[in-house]
Amino acid sequence: MNTIFYQKQNPTQWSVVVFVTLCFWLSASLMLDFVIIPSLMQAGMMTQSGFASAGYAMFGLFNHVELLCAGIVLTGVLALNKNHTFSKTQQQWSVILGGLLLLIALICSYFLTPQMSGLGLDLNWFDSGNSMSAAMMEFHGAYWGLELMKMITGGILLVWSFRAWKP
Repeated sequence: MNTIFYQKQNPTQWSVVVFVTLCFWLSASLMLDFVIIPSLMQAGMMTQSGFASAGYAMFGLFNHVELLCAGIVLTGVLALNKNHTFSKTQQQWSVILGGLLLLIALICSYFLTPQMSGLGLDLNWFDSGNSMSAAMMEFHGAYWGLELMKMITGGILLVWSFRAWKP
């Protein structure tokens, strides 16, 4: 009973996990950013009084899925590094890129989404102006910058995990 059974993890399994997780995460982000939100804007939902609450609920849920995906990707990258699946340069950069993906998800979850939702709340019912404030425009710029960084970083890790997979 005192025997410890050690089984070396198959690096192919972790590269598949990282690859599938990144495919899901990046495609869901693209779907949300370029299909769902523009469709809601075209339907006139942005002018409705409950848009900020609905946006907070939708993005809050998606941000938690992003945190889960970032955790899985970072865990997979660390496992691939432990098994020496990546080259020496890729080992160093993959941890940095995986950590960056987690940081982006944390910033979106706990800073950008609550701030943007707070700015989007219609607190003055007598004001009929529907234009976005300067602060909201800055937050949108930060959001799109983080989305671009996430796509580039995720794309790099996606290619590396596919090469490590060797189907």
